[in-house]
Amino acid sequence: MKSRIVVIFVGILVLWSALAMRAAYLQFLPNDRLNALQNRQFQTKVSLPARRGAIVDSNGRDLAMSAAAYSLYADPKLLENRKQVAKKLAKVLNQSPESVYAKIKDGNRRFVWIQRMLEQDKADEIKSWDIRGLSFVEEWRRVYPNETLLAQTLGFLGSEGQGLEGLELGYNQALTGNKKKVLVKRDARGRPLINDGLMFIENPEGTELKLTVDSDLQYRLESELANAVSQFEADHAVGVILDAKTSKILALASAPTFDVNKAAKAPSEYRRNKIVTDAFEPGSTMKAFVIAAALRDGLIQPNTKFYCEKGSFRVGDRIIKEAETREKFEDLTVSEILAVSSNVGTTKIAFKMGQERLRQGLLDFGFGQRLGVDLPGEARGMVQGLPWRQHLLSNISFGHGISTTPLQIANAFAAIANGGVLNTPYIVQSMRDAETGELVEVQPKPIRRILSPRTSRTNARDVGGSDHEGWHWWQCPCGWFHGCG
Repeated sequence: MKSRIVVIFVGILVLWSALAMRAAYLQFLPNDRLNALQNRQFQTKVSLPARRGAIVDSNGRDLAMSAAAYSLYADPKLLENRKQVAKKLAKVLNQSPESVYAKIKDGNRRFVWIQRMLEQDKADEIKSWDIRGLSFVEEWRRVYPNETLLAQTLGFLGSEGQGLEGLELGYNQALTGNKKKVLVKRDARGRPLINDGLMFIENPEGTELKLTVDSDLQYRLESELANAVSQFEADHAVGVILDAKTSKILALASAPTFDVNKAAKAPSEYRRNKIVTDAFEPGSTMKAFVIAAALRDGLIQPNTKFYCEKGSFRVGDRIIKEAETREKFEDLTVSEILAVSSNVGTTKIAFKMGQERLRQGLLDFGFGQRLGVDLPGEARGMVQGLPWRQHLLSNISFGHGISTTPLQIANAFAAIANGGVLNTPYIVQSMRDAETGELVEVQPKPIRRILSPRTSRTNARDVGGSDHEGWHWWQCPCGWFHGCG
């Protein structure tokens, strides 16, 4: 009997020792499989956007920034009196009780969004109810403090915080930063463990964009365009100001504009960045580039004379006339042809060039191709392929039968003003990584030299009566461009 007791005692002792050793092994030694099971049981993941990077002007003033907002979620399994809770929430959230209840009626669900991006006052009111099963996540919502300023260029975000237009779209990945997940701890019953009704996470900010745009200059440009639309009862007006030397964009705008904070309510026509996306027949602005190409090829000089047919010139079965019937020019120099904007004189210069030379000259100035500006939706414009009939060659010489964007026109004039170099226009001056502080400066990007400095100076004097580097070109609602030094 004693020996049996000893055997049983030893057996139990060995069993307990084995259990103790196993428990110690599981407790103190890492086990990937058990850790994964633990995390799956006691944690859940919720995707949250990081704080979106700011967009600032050339002087560091905020154009787009992120402000704290609160997103309401529920654990329906913990909610009591769900219909009453739905009615109470509906009054604060301006939703129907039915729509709120549809989200929380399933008592087996453990997580459901009620509403994203709530204002502070609404979040505080709901938190004051102290309802078990309702909690908040702190997120970030986009704010545009200047409302309408640079609206089409900045663009806006969708409901999930993704860029939809403008810089917000073009630089969406950089502005968004690294995608993060919130790890929400749960107790043994699967209930979320939260701190004062909020889940927090330290997310890095996205990249900050510093633009070449000057807010003061942008405001003045937008004011002038708005006044022009009002004065001339125009459908719209566009304007762009470039640094002629580098083609960095100092201001660009379309009127009418819209409040970026309420972009969803604005007509799509107002939201389009027409400077970049819309191509049109440029009219007499094309004459400067025709003459520049002819000067470059040595076919004319500023004092070369052409007979301008007293304002009426037959080309095939067409009659080319001046813009005004009273204009009956005879002998004009090249400088005078440009000064008075003679259609007949420019036609004769184009005929002297021929279709191949003229087309190549226009392509060299950047027409009919994307310039590579760092804004989405850039249009190519159109320079028709050869052969051209004589009347088309004539029409293209004074800006018909060809389409260009406002940005292409401004950039081509910049090439004349800066000594003959065509540059890539750009609007982002630098990008700063919020985590590392690393700053990446954007450098000017020359595309090609199209004029010699001497030809450029000659053409600049013809265009504006001076060889100053830098010109402002404006398109009035009537369709004409005007320039002044």
